Amino acid sequence: MENEQQRNSRKTLVGMVVSDKMDKTIVVEVTMSKRSKFRKVVKTTKRYKVHDENNECEVGDRVEIAETRHLSKDKYFRLVRIVEKKK
Repeated sequence: MENEQQRNSRKTLVGMVVSDKMDKTIVVEVTMSKRSKFRKVVKTTKRYKVHDENNECEVGDRVEIAETRHLSKDKYFRLVRIVEKKK
């Protein structure tokens, strides 16, 4: 029971695929809005390397990713689902 709760509490993010050149790995760019110290809204972007087991994503797809154990030096997210395919 505890294990399921821990898995459910992992971070999930939605972002855009910006690279799919690696085998079973995609690069996803996530944009977030944060309020600064002076109450100004600032957009921040961060790139994550994500495990894509079936190589099903293409550049421009909108995807949901979830945190997981480290799969390599800097790959610690996995693909949950493709929210929207590239038009």
